[in-house]
Amino acid sequence: MKTITHILSRYTAWIFGLLAVLGIWGVFVIAFADSALLGMPIDAIVATYVYQHRSQFFVYVLLAAVGSALGSIPLYIIGYIGGETVLRKRVSEERFQKIHRSFEEHEFWALMFPGMFPPPMPFKIFVLGAAISEMNFGHFLLAIFLARCVRFFALALLTLYFGPQIVGFLGGLIRQHFYWVAIFLVAAGLITWLVLRMKKNNRSSLPRE
Repeated sequence: MKTITHILSRYTAWIFGLLAVLGIWGVFVIAFADSALLGMPIDAIVATYVYQHRSQFFVYVLLAAVGSALGSIPLYIIGYIGGETVLRKRVSEERFQKIHRSFEEHEFWALMFPGMFPPPMPFKIFVLGAAISEMNFGHFLLAIFLARCVRFFALALLTLYFGPQIVGFLGGLIRQHFYWVAIFLVAAGLITWLVLRMKKNNRSSLPRE
């Protein structure tokens, strides 16, 4: 137990030492590394930056979102070249087929919705799924960027209101009630999509002068 604690403390010290050197670009670098196969405490880091420099919170949200999108490129390449074998080893056949069908039907939303969730959502599985389905590369980057913007913007607002300790609270809440949180976000997304579609249809049905 002491060995594990020592390793974690050294790891934490290394990360914050790196952030001190990188300055404002630390959020981008950590977000990139977090998406590129390495697990990083990106939510805690974004919350810390936002809390310490409140006036620049939107800059940190954008940097983290861009870093996450670009950091997913190596995994996309792996998935595009031979990711089906990797993905089948990680998930059951039933779940593999479910992910595959979701990308065939609504590839953009199939990637964007999972990208809005923090851990324990296994987002890298969906990145591999997008690559295996040969999702348009531009749409791939845009879906991740928008998803991460939503995630980090919500985190920034909560941090400004409650403080950086909200990260630990939300992490525990999501782990305990993950499916309910997922259902709520999916329902909210569907309602938003339906409202926007109805407005668009109403505009198109109006007679032109």
